Amino acid sequence: MYFEDIQTGMTLDIAPAVIEKEKMLDFARLYDPIALHTDEEYAKGTHFGQLIAPGVMSFMSVWAKYLEVDFFGEELLAGKSTKIEWIKPVYADDVLTGTATITRTERRNKRNGLVEVSIVARNQHGQVVLTDVTEAIVKCRPAE
Repeated sequence: MYFEDIQTGMTLDIAPAVIEKEKMLDFARLYDPIALHTDEEYAKGTHFGQLIAPGVMSFMSVWAKYLEVDFFGEELLAGKSTKIEWIKPVYADDVLTGTATITRTERRNKRNGLVEVSIVARNQHGQVVLTDVTEAIVKCRPAE
């Protein structure tokens, strides 16, 4: 979708992402190898009571589902920034769904514009587990 076609307030529903325990452990061992993500005995003794998923993995699971329906398609030029906030822990077998909303647009020049997409992700209990604000650079419609 070209920059000119994108309007503040547009929304997309994000399909469910299941946080599978083995994938959670594999991710944690590779990218976030702290005991809270990798050691079940340790995690039982924390206030969480069990392993929690690495926050980046939780976000990327939702992001991958967003990309299946994303606003931009081939008109995306580049990502500019992202800000993730983790609100509640995510556990193995949680099912995360979300909503993506266009929250800001700003034309940069005749070739592209900046678009802000805000994502709210919820677990299967309807609790918000994370939010994200991503800025993307999107192509403008070619001059005719």
